[in-house]
Amino acid sequence: MDGNGSYGFDTLVIHAGQSAKEWQGGTLAPIFQSASHLHATAENLSQTFAGMTSDHIYMRLTNPTNRILEEKLTALEGGQGAVVMSSGMAAIANACLALLRTGDEFVTGNSLFMSTYQLFTKVFVKYGITARLVESTDTGAIEGAINEKTRFVYLETIGNPKMDIPDLKRAAEVAHGHGVPLIVDNTLATPYLCRPFELGADVVVHSTTKYLSGHGQAVGGVVIDRGRFDWSQKRFPDFKPFIDRKGPLAYLDKVWREHHINFGTTQSPFHAYLTMLGLDTLAVRMERHVTNALRVAQYIRERPEVRWVNYPGLEIHPSHATGLKEFKGKGFGGMVAFGLKDEESCFRFINHLKLIYHLANLGDCKTLVIHPYSSQYVSFDETTKRSLSITPDLIRLSTGIEGAEDICRDLGQALDKVK
Repeated sequence: MDGNGSYGFDTLVIHAGQSAKEWQGGTLAPIFQSASHLHATAENLSQTFAGMTSDHIYMRLTNPTNRILEEKLTALEGGQGAVVMSSGMAAIANACLALLRTGDEFVTGNSLFMSTYQLFTKVFVKYGITARLVESTDTGAIEGAINEKTRFVYLETIGNPKMDIPDLKRAAEVAHGHGVPLIVDNTLATPYLCRPFELGADVVVHSTTKYLSGHGQAVGGVVIDRGRFDWSQKRFPDFKPFIDRKGPLAYLDKVWREHHINFGTTQSPFHAYLTMLGLDTLAVRMERHVTNALRVAQYIRERPEVRWVNYPGLEIHPSHATGLKEFKGKGFGGMVAFGLKDEESCFRFINHLKLIYHLANLGDCKTLVIHPYSSQYVSFDETTKRSLSITPDLIRLSTGIEGAEDICRDLGQALDKVK
């Protein structure tokens, strides 16, 4: 696609990465389901292994279908390069490990997705790596936690399921003031609502499983590099060969060459293809997601069975002003958290839903519900659950793109059973 910079997001999301001429006139990316690729000469294969060409060698390293998805996601976030991976957690792990060695530390918000929290506090610690958790919205706390061992700051655009929104611009300024990059998980906002690079972030990660694919049909993740951070600083002593090889994209090269291909976190090209199908409708889906979420939040706030509602689109939410600024008035995401009387009430409510699906996912075009306390976080101790805002009365609702009145009607009839 020519002239990417001249198109708006709604057009770019459909046409970025399109190469119909190269696809024999096809408008959908081909699925290259090939374990390895032919090279005409020994010299060419040698040069490719040395990083001198962008030719494909072996699916664990690169794949033509995956590369098309990488180009699309790079364009959507306004980055310089990307690597797609087998899952969102693969992307998070690789993005972080490329910067960490034994004895290192990093600063992260405390409103983390369950598996991210486990990775940071239960897995990394076994390798002598320390995660310093602070309030995501407290930039003073973020700055206070940075020391000479810190290698990066990590934040989620919208906390899951805390629903807090950090000031990414200020967090980037703080991080850069101490010579460390800012990594942002933009899964819940998507580039439709927020492009963290425009606010100063250096690396963006996604679980593409969620809103980007949008139909609960494919699992994947991506690491996207802004290509602006100075990796020659003394905090990053092992970056020189990657800088020499790839210059501004040294970080992405390190993620790919040192971790992704050696951990085998390859995304299936079929899943990349499915994700691209979903991406075509991202803009229109997100418009409906955020409209429906606000309508649902307003509806359940008036229901007597609902004790509290946590949605940043409501003016009383502490992150409302930050969301208005960062999301440019487009909305506040598709996820709503709310509380009933107790766990028993939550179970009764879920068991009486008819339209809404009860499963462990979010960002689907269908409305989804889960009781995190008794499912995703069931093995967590009580203190940790509370620190992550996981309480027995919490319901997490991922609002789909069905008719808002139908969603509210199903919520209402199930809430009637809670009385």
